[in-house]
Amino acid sequence: MRKYEAVLFDLDGTLLDTLEDLRDAVNHIMKKYDFPEHSLEEIRKAVGDGIRKLIERCVPAGTDTETIDAAFADFKVYYGANCQNKTKPYDGITALAKRLKEDGYKLAVVSNKNHEAVQKLIPFYFGDLFEISVGAMEDKRKKPAPDTSFYALEKLGVSKEQALFVGDSQVDVETAKNAEIPGILVTWGFRSREELMQAGATVFADDTTQLYETIQQMG
Repeated sequence: MRKYEAVLFDLDGTLLDTLEDLRDAVNHIMKKYDFPEHSLEEIRKAVGDGIRKLIERCVPAGTDTETIDAAFADFKVYYGANCQNKTKPYDGITALAKRLKEDGYKLAVVSNKNHEAVQKLIPFYFGDLFEISVGAMEDKRKKPAPDTSFYALEKLGVSKEQALFVGDSQVDVETAKNAEIPGILVTWGFRSREELMQAGATVFADDTTQLYETIQQMG
């Protein structure tokens, strides 16, 4: 009997390359409010803590809360309608999910992206490969708190001792640690191996073949 029965995946930077759509949506809002626009690299550095924090980091320093609230509301509407323009799965990720599901693993998505966008993106790109998809929810603390991970595990009917967590950012390193779930960090996402090592990551996958092999080796 194997040790692990479920794999929780982060979304942005792990399953889907969402960066260009996020940049375009941010810059649409920046133009609307006559704020400076941002490069892809600037957006890469700003993501990971949810879209509210993304907007807070992209508006000029000193912007009042009322304006941030309005920009955030506008962003949610625009991104919700334009989150599939350039977004695509990373190479090999769909085949990996299919293989894990065929092996009998239960798969879930745990993201800081707003819940509505997660519910739209996962079925569109992955069909029914993931049993549970959880985004940012008002009644649960977002990552790196373990709340949404525990919620997903509860829905899967799996204990934390039977789960692995796969992500690409410092937030995911902390999430796995806080949930007391072994973490595997992918290096194709939004953060470099060096940044992840500095955050405390010790297990890495450079491509989906290595990720599958690592999951198998861990049990």
